[in-house]
Amino acid sequence: MKDGKIKVGIVGISFGMEFIPIYLRHPDVYAVAAVDLNPELLKTAREKFGLSKSDCYTDYDEMLKDGEIDAVHIVTPPATHAEFSIKALNSGRHCGCTIPMGMSIKELEDVIRARISSGKQYMFMETTVFGREYFYVREMLEKGMFGRVQYMTCAHYQDMEGWPSYWNGFPPLMHPTHALGTCFMLLNDWPKEVYAKGSGRIRKELEEKYHSPFSFEAAFVTMETSDVAIEVERFLYGVARSYSECFRIYGSERSFEWQQLASEDPVLYTRTGNIQEEIPDADGDPDRFKRGGEITEQRIKIPDYGCRLPESIAGFTTETVYNDENTHLSFKQGGGHGGSHPHMIHEFVRAVVENRKPVPDDIAGAYWTGTGICAHQSAMEGGKVIHIPEFKKFIS
Repeated sequence: MKDGKIKVGIVGISFGMEFIPIYLRHPDVYAVAAVDLNPELLKTAREKFGLSKSDCYTDYDEMLKDGEIDAVHIVTPPATHAEFSIKALNSGRHCGCTIPMGMSIKELEDVIRARISSGKQYMFMETTVFGREYFYVREMLEKGMFGRVQYMTCAHYQDMEGWPSYWNGFPPLMHPTHALGTCFMLLNDWPKEVYAKGSGRIRKELEEKYHSPFSFEAAFVTMETSDVAIEVERFLYGVARSYSECFRIYGSERSFEWQQLASEDPVLYTRTGNIQEEIPDADGDPDRFKRGGEITEQRIKIPDYGCRLPESIAGFTTETVYNDENTHLSFKQGGGHGGSHPHMIHEFVRAVVENRKPVPDDIAGAYWTGTGICAHQSAMEGGKVIHIPEFKKFIS
């Protein structure tokens, strides 16, 4: 660090370019380096954001030789996440990594061990737990407005035709955290068991890489201490449904449902009236009881939460570096991840500066990613109940 500020290295800028201006404007960051295999992308980053040519690399190992870099943010294809995270940690850098955390239970545990042995911090860069809807529902939950939480559902719907080839045939629930992360955070509990079923079929040529035949996977997750079950759905190919990363929470007093269409607002249901079940007296007078309580429904406007951020980066909750001339597919489909990016970057930077555990950390990342790995295993085994490894054993 220099005068309490850090230098950040971004690994992979096809999508990682979105984060460069947020880091550059963060009050606790003094410089940004970037590495990518594509020199043209690096040239664009230099021209657009004024990065120094000496801070742009085409080789990750070369970037890690820069002794001034305090933290590394990995935004590369999924199969590289564990390897690159471990390299960053072993080099003495704090590490933030996009989802998923790894491709196997062993990879998840290897990342945790690297974090422990390095003495550095690891942040699991899940965007949905920094989105407007999550903040809004969490505030309601903390105020007790839902009453007793009874059930949660979540889903990540995305058509990935035409994406880079490493996504071809990717098993749906191997990439679950855009759905599950919000539910796990809201319940503040660890997942215990999962069972899943696969449905439909993808094209034969898509099966070759991951040997997964399913177009759709759905699962139920049992938690360690909560009696709330979580239902999760995910598809990647062969389904006529628009993009959505969504969750729903059902309570005894109120329930929140994500909107069906991007142009709509979420719905809040409120249960009112006489909700106590009454028994009619002997004459059977129907006026002596009511069947169910009154349910009201309303569309709600979700506020922006940029006011929680340093002024220099608050505007990034509603603006991105992408526009009509400079686009990225995730923004065409996803609308910029619900204003999450500056909140996520701020948490990472502050965790590094303060040398504290970020939220979410590697234990959360392992549970969230591991639940999907186990769910896909269950689907491949016809719905077998799979026990999720206890990653909390690594907590010290």
